[in-house]
Amino acid sequence: MDSYVVHVVDDEEPVRKSLAFLLTMSGFTLRVHESATHFLDAAPTVVKGCLVTDLRMPDMSGIDLLERLRMMGATIPAIVITGHGDVPMAVAAMKAGAIDFIEKPFEDEILIEAIKRAASQLDNAVEMSTDVESLRARLDSLSGRECQVLTAIVAGLANKTIAFELAISQRTVEVHRANVMSKMQARSLPELVRMAIALEAVERRR
Repeated sequence: MDSYVVHVVDDEEPVRKSLAFLLTMSGFTLRVHESATHFLDAAPTVVKGCLVTDLRMPDMSGIDLLERLRMMGATIPAIVITGHGDVPMAVAAMKAGAIDFIEKPFEDEILIEAIKRAASQLDNAVEMSTDVESLRARLDSLSGRECQVLTAIVAGLANKTIAFELAISQRTVEVHRANVMSKMQARSLPELVRMAIALEAVERRR
């Protein structure tokens, strides 16, 4: 784990200290930053590191930070954590380049595993856990309506909006959404969004 550095960005000192304690005890090398601006100042010197950033911060949001890093050409795998998560935020974070979106409160192991996935991207040693052909097969198993719901979810629409757009009840949307998660074998919304983005990327290259 000492071959890379975990950079923690959070404006709340108790949270920084808590995460620092957890990650240090878990064997990670890390640096903490009190703001997104502070991290941006250090970003050009980050050679091999991954980022754990809060979503809501006074100077710059976690999503804005990811977009700034992308504009700078910085390829730093990032994990966004928040206590106020919702579907549009999760989708925006993933599209801005986050590899994971974790809602508080979360189990310690969830964050640790997310960081390990980020580290695997640095080493290029671990391929995406699911290959594209397998993802296509899962996608093909969806019904037409389930595909519509998947597209709407990835677009960041809430269940109520999806129900209105498709002229179905919100309860029906919830059933379709559960079926989509099951058939795609997605354990979380960020994982589902990652799958959809991976498939979109392959289609664009064709």
